[in-house]
Order: sequence, then C-alpha cells, then structure tokens
Amino acid sequence: MSALAWLRFGLRAGILGVVTYGGLVLLLVVRGIEWPVFGMNRPWTPRITQTVCRMAMAIMGIGLTVRGVPMRQRGAMVANHASWLDIFALNACAPMYFVAKSEVSGWAGIGWLARATGTVFIARKGTEAKRQQQMFEDRLRAGHRLMFFPEGTSTDSRRVLPFKSTLFAAFFTHGLEAVMHIQPVTVIYRAPEGADPRFYGWWGDMTFAGHLVAVLSARRRGAVEVIFHPDVPVDAFTNRKDLSTYCERVIATAHPDLERATDP
Repeated sequence: MSALAWLRFGLRAGILGVVTYGGLVLLLVVRGIEWPVFGMNRPWTPRITQTVCRMAMAIMGIGLTVRGVPMRQRGAMVANHASWLDIFALNACAPMYFVAKSEVSGWAGIGWLARATGTVFIARKGTEAKRQQQMFEDRLRAGHRLMFFPEGTSTDSRRVLPFKSTLFAAFFTHGLEAVMHIQPVTVIYRAPEGADPRFYGWWGDMTFAGHLVAVLSARRRGAVEVIFHPDVPVDAFTNRKDLSTYCERVIATAHPDLERATDP
C-alpha cells in the first residue's frame, strides 16, 4: 500500500475513532439519565447512535441512499448480511437494535459499542434457547425493533445465503404473532470505481483489521443502498418457515447483483 493510502487511512481512522468513541461516551452519559426514567425504553440514545453512524459513513467515504420507509409498527427487521459495515449503514437509517452471536460481545472495541447500543447477544447452545426466547419477547414487547441477519454469517456482498428459519421462531410464541410485524431490508453495496465488486464484503477468513484498513484507505468513494420493503404482519404466515422464505425472497429479488450460491 502506498504512503498516500496509509495517510488516508490514518486520517480517517483518527477521525472515525474520535467520532465513534466520543459518541459512545455521550451515549453512556445520556443512558445514565434515560434508564432511571424510562427503563427499557430508550427515547434518546438511539438517536445518538444514528447520528454517529451517519457521520461514520461519511468519514469512511461511503455514500448512503435509502429507499422505502423504516417500519413504525411494533416488530422486527431482517436483512441480508454482507459486512461489519452493515451495522453502520443500517443504524444510520433508523433506530434499531441488532441481534448478534455472543462472540461479538468479546471483540475488542466492537464489543463495547455493541453492548452500549443495546445489541441482543445469542449463544448457539440448546440450553440457552428458553432464556433467549424470553429475552427476545421482553425486548419486542418493550417496543424495541430488533434487526436480525437470518443468513447467520456475512457474505461477499453479492449473494444472499439461505435464511435460517429458527431465528423467526420467537415471533410465533405467546401471542406475539398477533401484534408483531416483520420488515425485510435489502442492503446493496457499490464498490469504489475500479475496485473488486466485492470490495465491501467481509467473509471467510478475512480479518476485521485488514478489511478496515482497505475501506479507510480507499481513494475513491463507494456507496450503499438500503431498501426498506413494506412490513408484513406475522400472523399472515402459517409458521416460521413460511415467513423466513418470504423474507428471503423479497430481499434477494431486490438485489440487482445477486449471485446465487450456497456458500460465500
């Protein structure tokens, strides 16, 4: 990598760090006031997260285009998952809370941010299923819009993997299906001119540090388009598999660069 590219990386990384962790400090201060008054409800802090993420997208040189309207009904959103950048892109569009694997909570730097912004962590253990089910229900009933990535892993940004229907089971318990809506969301990345079309994808054995350096040192500007499809009532579907299939089809159909495959 050239000296100029390293300079771009250094400048952007420094500014991104100040904005991100400065926003984290502000969020924690405001949350300290918000929690005693509103409890699980978070009327203020999600707006701080949204503002920080919008600034982060600009710092990283990624233009953001939004189509459709984020849902206002009680429920959850599901999206295809291409990269760690999805967290910034989606949070920049609307207040939401992500559902992530438990390992993320221990990632240096990222884990702190995830916990502070209300991420729901799930463990891949059968013994945890009942507790996690209750956690999902509590958050949904509190009006939190959860964001799921049903593929279960990130991709090269040009494909949508088969959705795991087990993640939709929480919406068919204890009457939640009668009051919950689901909104499919398609995330489409456009690589900087001249770069590999998969430039923003983060998959396989790619390291976070290596991908971060590549993104922040890019000379040309890339873009991401986020499409919020119409939300649908959960009780319009017979079971979790039907709902999962519907969401996968809607999201994949809207992706113009889709390459069908079973693995990234």
